[in-house]
This record gives sequence, C-alpha cells and structure tokens, in this order.
Amino acid sequence: MAGFPIDPETRRIGTSLLAGALELRSRSVKALACLLLVFVALFPFASDVFHVIARPIMDALPQGSSLISRQVASPFLTPLKATFWVALFLSMPLLLYHVWKLVDHWLPVDKRRIALPFIVASAVLFYVGVAFAFLFVLPMAFGFFANAAPAGVKVMTDITAFLDFTIGMSLAFGFAFQVPIAIIVVVWTGLVSRQTLAQARPYVFLGAFVVGMFLTPPDVFSQTLLALPMYALYEIALLFCKRFLPERK
Repeated sequence: MAGFPIDPETRRIGTSLLAGALELRSRSVKALACLLLVFVALFPFASDVFHVIARPIMDALPQGSSLISRQVASPFLTPLKATFWVALFLSMPLLLYHVWKLVDHWLPVDKRRIALPFIVASAVLFYVGVAFAFLFVLPMAFGFFANAAPAGVKVMTDITAFLDFTIGMSLAFGFAFQVPIAIIVVVWTGLVSRQTLAQARPYVFLGAFVVGMFLTPPDVFSQTLLALPMYALYEIALLFCKRFLPERK
C-alpha cells in the first residue's frame, strides 16, 4: 500500500532536526572526551590539586587546627572530587567551543558574529567570578568563621564539607558574574529598556541579597560578599548600555 506523500517542507524540517540531533551527539561526545582527558592528566596529582584548593582555609585556621576526615573513604574520594572540578574549570574553554559550534549550526549567518563575542565574554566573566571567590572571598570567609568560634571551641573542618563549600561558592560567583551579559542581552534585544532597569535599582539591590541567600551558605557574611559584587556588576552593565547601546523606541 502506497504511503502518504510527504510535504517537502516537512521533509526539510525532519532532515534538519536529524542533522541537529547528530551534531548534538557528536559535540557532547567530544566535550566529554575533553573533560576526561584533562581529568586523567590531573589524576596523578590529585593530592597536590587538593592542597592547592585547601590553601585558603589552611592559612585561615588557628594554630593547632587542621582539616579532618569523618568518612572512611574521604581521604581518597575528596581529592578525586576536587580534581574533577578543577578539570571541569580548566576544560571550560573547550566545552564552550563545542557549545558555540552547536549554536553556530542553528544560527543564521548574520547572527553568528554576535553570538561568539557573547560566549567569550560569558566565559571570561565566569573565570573572573571564580578567581574573585577563590582569591578574595574564600580567604575572608574562612578567616571570619575561624575567628568567630567561641572560646574553647577548636575549629576542625571536615574535608568533604570544606570542598562542597568551596565549590559551591566558586560556582555561585561564577554564575553571579554573568549579570552583565544578561543585562546587555535584554537591553540589546529591546525586552527591557535601560531606563526601566535604572529605575528598578532598589528592587535589584534587594534581589541581589535574595539571590545570595539561595546561592551561598545560610549566613549574612557570605550573602553580602556575593550580593555587593552582583549589584556592582549590574551598575557596570547599565553604564555599558548607556555608552554603547542605542535607545530603542
């Protein structure tokens, strides 16, 4: 029995979707391979990688205190977990490259020159946020918590809890530093005007602390350390829009 005739437009869409699915699978496999290669290269140095990450808290701990392990497998698994996250951070440019090639497959030709700078800027801001957290925020946070311990309490932090806190704060700052990209995109596309965003400053300031409450541990100190830079980036993005983006009717 003869089948139903297939509309040429339907055939074209189906072919495009199949090509996109194959491209997604190919890019996903390549991105995963890049991550695994970096992880395997760092695996022999897992202990050294963990010591580098632990340096901020080790310097902040009072004399006589140290990190401890409450789980049997933590001395082995925690350095591996730290190495995996470091491998993820180091391979991020390669991962973003494959994301860009995937996006490039779908974008019109006239939009490709715009998407690439946004991806590069997003990656740079992410690294700046992670570096800011690791070099400035975490040492201050660890020093504050260590000195805030009541008299007679000896600070002995579990290595797994420490690593989770460090990774969580680093990711929170990396994503929070994407605020300028989001502001520029919504203003550039005309979704929201710069004047409207400028008038919403009090709400944005409050919202920065609300976001900090969800992305950081439940203490005012960590929330403030995230909220203030986030709001500062908001103001910087508004200045950029005022200087470089034309007003849209």
